[in-house]
Amino acid sequence: MRGKLSQVYSDCNKETIDGMLLIIVDKVVEEMEKGGIQQMLGSTVVMPSQDFSEDLWRTVWEVSNMVLEDMEKVRKNEKMKQFLQSEEVKEMCRFAGEVGIRGDLLRELRFKWAKEKMEENDFYKSLDRLRDEKEAKGEKIFNEQAVVAEDNPRVASLPKRKGKIKYKIYGLDLSDPKWAEAADKIHEREEMVWPQEPKAISGRCKLVMEKIVSLKMEDDPSQLLAEWIELLQPSRVDWINFLNRLEQQNPDMHLKVAELVLSEESFQKSITDYTKLIDAYARDNRLEDAERILKKMVETGIMPDILTSTVLVNMYSKAGNVARAKEAFESLRSYGFQPDIKVYNSMIMAYINAGHSTSAELLMSQMGTRDFKPSEEIYLALLWHYSHRGEAAGAGRIANIMQFEGFHPTIESCSLLVEAYGQAGDTDQARTNFDNMIKLGHRPDDKCTASMIAAYEKKNLLDEALNLLTQLEKDGFEPGIDTYTVLVDWLGKLQLVAEAEQLLGKIAELGEVPPLKVHLSLCDMYSRTGFEKKALQALGVLEAKKEELGPSEFERTIKALIAGGFLQDARRIHGLMESKGFAASEQLKVSLMASQSSSLRRPTKR
Repeated sequence: MRGKLSQVYSDCNKETIDGMLLIIVDKVVEEMEKGGIQQMLGSTVVMPSQDFSEDLWRTVWEVSNMVLEDMEKVRKNEKMKQFLQSEEVKEMCRFAGEVGIRGDLLRELRFKWAKEKMEENDFYKSLDRLRDEKEAKGEKIFNEQAVVAEDNPRVASLPKRKGKIKYKIYGLDLSDPKWAEAADKIHEREEMVWPQEPKAISGRCKLVMEKIVSLKMEDDPSQLLAEWIELLQPSRVDWINFLNRLEQQNPDMHLKVAELVLSEESFQKSITDYTKLIDAYARDNRLEDAERILKKMVETGIMPDILTSTVLVNMYSKAGNVARAKEAFESLRSYGFQPDIKVYNSMIMAYINAGHSTSAELLMSQMGTRDFKPSEEIYLALLWHYSHRGEAAGAGRIANIMQFEGFHPTIESCSLLVEAYGQAGDTDQARTNFDNMIKLGHRPDDKCTASMIAAYEKKNLLDEALNLLTQLEKDGFEPGIDTYTVLVDWLGKLQLVAEAEQLLGKIAELGEVPPLKVHLSLCDMYSRTGFEKKALQALGVLEAKKEELGPSEFERTIKALIAGGFLQDARRIHGLMESKGFAASEQLKVSLMASQSSSLRRPTKR
């Protein structure tokens, strides 16, 4: 105001201007006391005054409005500072920083969010103010009506309603009781979708929980668990939180507690809980425990669904129980569900491990009708099965299917084909596949070469085998333990003791421990050639590893001992064979009976 007066009255000195300001201030204070200042501020109409001119009053009101606007700006700035420091704005800024927003853009967004929060707060305050004004006005009207009612008292009553109240929304009658049931169901589903937060655990309840977590596998948690239930009164979300913690900190105790929890009503068990526990036991190869949980689930009236059946197929397939795996597999179809590729693979592997190659191939063809492609591991497993059984036709068929499906021949598949034809006695076809493997760029490894040498052994083609080894050694091949094992067995059958012992020296140079087949070959060779000390030494190794011997190994050993005249040792090994549950063949029984009736002596030591 001083600036405006100095601009108009430029000739007046400072004392005169101060006197003018004092008069103006006195008059404005007088108007404020009358209440006129509040009506005139912010108004475009300026009321004339007897003391001041119209222009002077207009200037006073303009300056007053400017002051009020500045005061309002200062108030808003102070309020803005409060919202800039609010938790909601800080949280949004932290999130913006995490997604990569920085610098001026982040500052601009922060002020924008603070302004929006301030406007929202002002809006709700204005609503509260309007509500208070309306309540005050309504109360005033009610009091006036009450005064009138006291002056003119009268008795009035509402008419009685007949029938039920009907609520209709868009023509839909919501007064039907079924809508109340629907609302309850919706509420229950909402609790499942949006679960409650677990209860805070503290005090004695926390101590009991720590004791349960620290228990050992052999401890019984039932007593501590009962105490924990009594203290916390847990709901399902509390149980889930507790089991998750137990699984992280004590996995062994987790399964035991999870099984006990199934009997608690507050846990609100479902089929998913049973399935998870069965799957956990199956992964640990605890088949009996998994079957016990399955039996308990059925006894409670809960039948296996598709997830449970899938877990059962995988579990029984892994355990080698083909009958139960097939039962679970068929149950999937009975429910109307089609097995996925993992279930197919598990079932096929179960058939292969049980020796049911025909069923495995049939299931693989069913996969093809559903546009499922068996993995290369499945084909190789079936090829391995045929090769070890010497079924060359089946191995060749699987190899052709693999090429048709786009699987290129690998050194593993080629080696299995060589072994299959070798086991079948088809030396020419085995050599053809061996040469094809080399043409494809695969260098034969020790195992593949051993399979080829074994094929020659069946036909006793020693010259061809030695020529092959010589050719391979020129190309950089070095025989390993598998090749030497086949050669020792072959030379042992030919009773070439010196040559076989020379190969034993090469096995020792490799630093490898001779496998069981080498000791079997040595026992056979030394027994038939009459080297008693070495034969009994090799026999001692076989007796020490009797758990690894099968019926064919037992029979070969017994026949060699009988042929060498070691009759007592032969009878002892036959007793071990029977104790293992293996039945002797008719030929072996005849040999044993003939040895008992004969009076052969042991040969002299050499």
